[in-house]
Amino acid sequence: MRTVVDLISLANEHLGTDLKPDDAGRELTELPCWDSVHLLRLVSLLETELGRQVPVAEMLEARSLSEIWTVAVGT
Repeated sequence: MRTVVDLISLANEHLGTDLKPDDAGRELTELPCWDSVHLLRLVSLLETELGRQVPVAEMLEARSLSEIWTVAVGT
């Protein structure tokens, strides 16, 4: 995975969401298909995909998919 678009594709493929690249900067609360269970499942998917743990506490504070991506890649 190299970009937030890859993260969105991962979510769509494994979580059954219908996210678009334009959704990356939107507040998670604005995404009709998003809930807290999706976030927890995404954390697990990211850990598998990246081959390492991601900081769950920081993920829980993320307000957008872009912020989730930033936390996941550590930048």
